[in-house]
Amino acid sequence: MNRQVKILLVDDNDESLLALEAVLRPLQQLLYKARSGQEAMKLMLRNDFAVVLLDVLMPGMDGFETATHIKRLDQTRDVPIIFLTGTEPTAGSAFRGYAVDYLTKPFDPWVLRSKVAVFLELFRKNAVLVEQTALLTQLVQDNEALSDFARRLGLVESRLADLAGTTSDDEGLTDAIKDLADRVAAMQEAFEAVSSASAG
Repeated sequence: MNRQVKILLVDDNDESLLALEAVLRPLQQLLYKARSGQEAMKLMLRNDFAVVLLDVLMPGMDGFETATHIKRLDQTRDVPIIFLTGTEPTAGSAFRGYAVDYLTKPFDPWVLRSKVAVFLELFRKNAVLVEQTALLTQLVQDNEALSDFARRLGLVESRLADLAGTTSDDEGLTDAIKDLADRVAAMQEAFEAVSSASAG
């Protein structure tokens, strides 16, 4: 089952927010509401949203200005924005506000749900990609650590062999070195077995 993700609805009109909630509720995601651009920015700094539905005409900070602030911050710049507008926006205004899409009010509920569903799927796939990249990075780091460990074991084994050759007169010391060398060799074999199993 897909985990729930967060959707931000931004509109200064309570009726519009209720309508958006009703349309998007069947998607069974976490819906957050903001009644101003300032409120939207506060929520975005505390949450990771899959998509923002942003009304263009709002008092104070309008939709264009809000979108501009969203895109300026590293934390929020990649969040897709769908503008909700009462009129067909010009290409210049949509670009100025960094919207990836827009819907004209009154909008078709099915079209809105479909557009939002696409962004939810993209968000989930991106999250999986981020997790897999982190896992791969960890595996590479682990492999580098194992390779370094193998190299160090080889050096210890070589030094013990050299040491054994220089202490041939001291039988007790020679036996101790041989015992230690045998342990290192056994450790090397165990390491190689683990490495082979991991590679398989």
